[in-house]
Amino acid sequence: MAGIIDTIKLAGTLVFALPAAMAGIQFLIDGNTLVGATLLTLAVLLVVVQHWLTMPSDIPELAVKRVVGSIASDPEAESDDDRDVVDVTPEDERR
Repeated sequence: MAGIIDTIKLAGTLVFALPAAMAGIQFLIDGNTLVGATLLTLAVLLVVVQHWLTMPSDIPELAVKRVVGSIASDPEAESDDDRDVVDVTPEDERR
């Protein structure tokens, strides 16, 4: 579920970043390198900061991920001591 939420957040950020990047490219093509480079830099920073910055609204989601991760156990991580052992002796030794 967190993957869906992250995708929606990225789409919301791209709504603002893509027009700025497109305008920056157009300014670069027209020869106004300072404005074009600034807009491109701001567009990239907007996406990067959104990806790595933890907002106060993200804290409950992070807490749930940590709790679920600590509660859920990996069944393959069980040691041999935790498994039931059945001793099967050969038929010759039973007599």
